Amino acid sequence: MLDLCLLGTGGMMPLPYRWLTSLMLRYNGSSLLIDCGEGTQIAIREKGWSFRPIDIICITHFHGDHISGLPGILLAMSNSDRTEPLTMIGPKGLERVVKALRVIAPELPFEIKFIELTEPQQQIRLRGYVIDAFKVNHRVTCYGYSISIERAGMFEVDKAKQNDVPMRFWSRLQKGETIESDGRVYFPELVLGPARKGLKVTYTTDTRPTDSIVRNAKDSDLFICEGMYGEKGDVNNAVKYKHMTFEEAGRLAKQAGVKELWLTHYSPALNRPEQYIEDVRQIFQNSYPGKDKKSLELNFEES
Repeated sequence: MLDLCLLGTGGMMPLPYRWLTSLMLRYNGSSLLIDCGEGTQIAIREKGWSFRPIDIICITHFHGDHISGLPGILLAMSNSDRTEPLTMIGPKGLERVVKALRVIAPELPFEIKFIELTEPQQQIRLRGYVIDAFKVNHRVTCYGYSISIERAGMFEVDKAKQNDVPMRFWSRLQKGETIESDGRVYFPELVLGPARKGLKVTYTTDTRPTDSIVRNAKDSDLFICEGMYGEKGDVNNAVKYKHMTFEEAGRLAKQAGVKELWLTHYSPALNRPEQYIEDVRQIFQNSYPGKDKKSLELNFEES
C-alpha cells in the first residue's frame, strides 16, 4: 500500500485557503516528501501525519515557493527525536542551498545526505522507493519525479524444486535476499515467477510540456501535474513564464496513458480551479482539481 497526500497546491505565494506546493508519500513505515513550500509543516500537522518517518526529501528546483518551508520541516523533525540520516535529492547546488537555509536551523540530531542530480535522467533506490528523476523545462534547472514501488513475482514451489533450491532458503529468497552456501549463489529469481505490477506516482511542476514528462509518467497510477493557468487565454503567460495550462496537463496525461490526473500549483489569481476542469475532461476524462490535503491510498492489484 502507498499512501499519499497533496499537502499544498499553491504557486508563488501562500493563501489563506491554499498552502504552497508539497506532496508526501508513505510506504512501509517510511515517508518521502516532494518539495517543501511555506506551510508544509502546518499541512502535515493538519493531516495528522508524523515528521519523524520522513527519510527522503526530493526538491524539484530552488524557487522559494518550493523550498521555503524546509528550515521549519528540519526543526520539526529534530523535535520529533529523529536521529536517523535524512537523504535529500535535488538539482546540482542542493547542498549549498540547504546549508544557506540552515543558518536558522544549524544544529540537527541527524545527518543530511545529499544526492545532487547532474544528468537529464537519474534513478535512485532508497527505502523501497524507486525514484526516477527527469529534467523538465523551466526558467531554472528543474526536475520531475516518478516514484515507483516494485512488486516481486509469486513464489513458485515447482520452480524452486526444478532449480534444486534447498527448502530452508525458500522463505529468505521469497523476501528478496540473495544467499551464498556451499559454493553456490541462490538468487530470488530461482524461486519467483515474473514480476507483478507495482505502483507508480509521477509528480511534475513548473515546466512547459516535455517528452520527458510523457516518458516518465507512462502508465502511472496517478499523475500530479501543474496547472498554473485555467483559462484558455492564459496560454501566452504559460509560454512566457514556462508554466502549463490545465489543457496542456490534460494532453500530457492522455499521451502518457495514466490512470488519473490531479492538477496542482495554481496561480494565486486562480480562485476556483474546479470551474475549468470540464475543459480538461474533454481531453482526459479522469482529471481532478487538486486541493490541499487531497489524499489517496494506492493498493497492489490482486493476483
